[in-house]
Amino acid sequence: MNRILLALAFLLVSISAAFADEIPSALSAPAVVSPVPAAISPVPAAISPAPKTPAPKLVEPHLHIARSNIAGHARVALTFDACMGQADERILSTLVRERIPATIFVTARWLKRNPAAVAVFLQNPDLFELENHGQNHIPAVDTPTLIYGIASAGSPQAVRQEVEGGAAAMLAAGIPAPHWFRGSTAKYDLSAIGEIRAMGYRIAGYSVNGDGGSLLGAVITEKRIASAKDGDVVISHINQPTHAAGAGVAKALVDLKAKGTEFVRLEDVEDTGDDKTTE
Repeated sequence: MNRILLALAFLLVSISAAFADEIPSALSAPAVVSPVPAAISPVPAAISPAPKTPAPKLVEPHLHIARSNIAGHARVALTFDACMGQADERILSTLVRERIPATIFVTARWLKRNPAAVAVFLQNPDLFELENHGQNHIPAVDTPTLIYGIASAGSPQAVRQEVEGGAAAMLAAGIPAPHWFRGSTAKYDLSAIGEIRAMGYRIAGYSVNGDGGSLLGAVITEKRIASAKDGDVVISHINQPTHAAGAGVAKALVDLKAKGTEFVRLEDVEDTGDDKTTE
């Protein structure tokens, strides 16, 4: 029995010694640590868009002429824009045949394409006053913008080029130096008005839009122009021979003449324009 007890005691001591040998190695082993992910770069703040340039304030000046103040004898100034394209012979022939005076605003581009019509104008100096509509039919606005889908001049230098280029083309065509300017779309910003006035030009607004940019039908165009009253300045177009509006313009001219209207050119009468266009 004693031998059995001694054997058991010896076995227990051996097992304890074995465990004592293993425990330090387990404690000293480095702990397994999950790798720390690299620091996540912060999401950059959204870049604020550059502030938009505010749209320029545009004006569409009015112009009136001195009235006759005679009942049944209204005084009206007919003005026509010759922007691009060809001459509208329906209108031109009516003006010549009926001996109706008018002021024609021509671009350099139109002059180049219509030498025959220019010759008619120059052969009838008692009827036609030719004035400046610009070089390339660019709106005379000195800030970049779109007007009816047309890019403006966009800077004071470009406004000056549009005006001076139109005048140079007129002189080259044998036309006297212009005194009036009307820009494409007939819209301006106030600073451009000041710049053009400083160049020595009066700026031609209007009081009756006769043909809606030559986009109206013949009947409504005729009614609009025939409704002109004493002191009105009518704007229409003489460069769209395929548009219905031209027929309405020609008919309205005859209507007004039959009513005893006195037709004058801008150079023949005193005028008053708003937005400092004629002061």
